[in-house]
Amino acid sequence: MERSVIRLSHCQKDIFCFSVPEDCPSCGEVLRGNRLQEAPVSLPSPFTNGHKSSCCLLVAPAHDNQGRDFDGTSDLHTGISNTKGVVYNYTRGGVRKDQSGWERCVSVPLVRPDMFHLLAQWDQYLDHFSDGPMWDPAWHRFDEDHQNCFTYCLHFINSVLAAEGRSTLSKETFTQSFILPRMRRVTKYTTLFQHIQRHQYYMVDRQEDRQEDTEEDRAV
Repeated sequence: MERSVIRLSHCQKDIFCFSVPEDCPSCGEVLRGNRLQEAPVSLPSPFTNGHKSSCCLLVAPAHDNQGRDFDGTSDLHTGISNTKGVVYNYTRGGVRKDQSGWERCVSVPLVRPDMFHLLAQWDQYLDHFSDGPMWDPAWHRFDEDHQNCFTYCLHFINSVLAAEGRSTLSKETFTQSFILPRMRRVTKYTTLFQHIQRHQYYMVDRQEDRQEDTEEDRAV
């Protein structure tokens, strides 16, 4: 299990680490509970288990990437989870229905919890859409630029929006509004995590009016 990153404050510094050090890495003072300006807090990880995230668009390193890690250089793969956590994803061989392999990914919620009518039909929509000739390799060939895993996901999302009488989304709008904010958070978190692995802690000047870097889990 990945270690949690915690943040603590001391001597006007924000210190990020995996566990509270015995001494402050800035001033050398012994760190006791009442010497900290605030209680240590655990930073939320940007990663989630896709098989426990129903009705989401999921982003993960491609299956053929060794280690399947978000390192900024790996190709990414996208899929859609059903209500049971099975991940539908389009590949050169057609649509796969994965029950494992998406345990560490980035999720974009697609359905609000109060949309009961859509939740009840989600699996049926996903199965019917995935069985279409558009995603059958006998009819259409996988293409990295125009017929790929993201094309499949966006087409499905837009088919649901159309069925709900709502406006569809362009690739640019969906990417800018829902994908990139989460991927920027992944990059920041991963960079911080790797720095702590190498140096034990990361330290910056404390910001009194700091705003938490949280991700709004809004559904499409």
